[in-house]
Amino acid sequence: MASVSVANARKSYGHFEVLHGVNIDIEDGEFVILVGPSGCGKSTLLRMIAGLEEISDGRISIGSKVVNNVAPKERDIAMVFQSYALYPHLTVEANMGFSLKLAKAPREQTKQRVREAAQILGLEHLLERYPRNLSGGQRQRVAMGRAIVRNPQVFLFDEPLSNLDAKLRVQMRSEIKQLHQRLKTTTIYVTHDQIEAMTMADRIVVMRDGFVEQIGSPLDLYDEPANLFVAGFIGSPGMNLVRGQVSASGPLEFIADGGGRLPLPQGAALARGAEIIYGIRPEHMTIGQGPVTADVVLVEPTGAEIQITAKLGADTLVATVRERLELRAGDQLVLAPDLGKLHLFDARSERRLMPD
Repeated sequence: MASVSVANARKSYGHFEVLHGVNIDIEDGEFVILVGPSGCGKSTLLRMIAGLEEISDGRISIGSKVVNNVAPKERDIAMVFQSYALYPHLTVEANMGFSLKLAKAPREQTKQRVREAAQILGLEHLLERYPRNLSGGQRQRVAMGRAIVRNPQVFLFDEPLSNLDAKLRVQMRSEIKQLHQRLKTTTIYVTHDQIEAMTMADRIVVMRDGFVEQIGSPLDLYDEPANLFVAGFIGSPGMNLVRGQVSASGPLEFIADGGGRLPLPQGAALARGAEIIYGIRPEHMTIGQGPVTADVVLVEPTGAEIQITAKLGADTLVATVRERLELRAGDQLVLAPDLGKLHLFDARSERRLMPD
């Protein structure tokens, strides 16, 4: 195992820069997920760590070794791609042991490592099958097994679950997390799915347009987003975000651009008339009491919860409740935001204002 350090890493294609001085330090044995929308640079950064893309500037280190000019095969990493990239004419056993065969490892050692990896992944009964005879989840396990047999210092995963159906993705998330807990190998994982990031990572790196927006544990990012982008990206359903301003006079309250009014903590250090963005997560709205009246637009039962979409002036709010409420479109809804869970952002810089 090894730590990974990315220091002021930049990547350019001609005059077009896609990574702008990225800095990330990953501890030995840590599971770190790079997350962000398509085109944010997360896969490019992963490929730079793997050596599949050249670094334009900065430094990448694995352990104590700077690997900027080190060939991929000499970096002691193993990568699992979105496409399984299995050889169709080879059995599961041969696919898993292929990299060791190329490295001219002794045959018995290869067999032993393949058996051990197969046992970890529950593939023992599939070793003689060919990829065409496997399900998507089984193929992904074989791809992971091929990485495990190399016993690398670092695992790299590039959106490995994107081709699986929803139920299988949930299962494989759990299996990958358990695998990491068992092997304790440093792991860097790329996804655009923030639910994957929240459920699997020790720490999350949120990226946008080639910049790192915030790094932290899943709950740190959820509870204390550094800016409007992170607040809107992390969480499902997403945080309610309403633009408006602090009341210029009278009781301290938020006046939305869409005409609605929302409460603010009395005594909060907010400049009167300041343009801000009001953020509250759906589960932090209490239904049936409070100062806010809105009109129900949509009621979506999900089983354990009910998601209620309501109109406040021209703005839309979503509330999530566990109670079995009899509501339908057109009903009036009384609700109260939990002011202890409130997030406020500066409208211009989009940086977090409160709570501090």
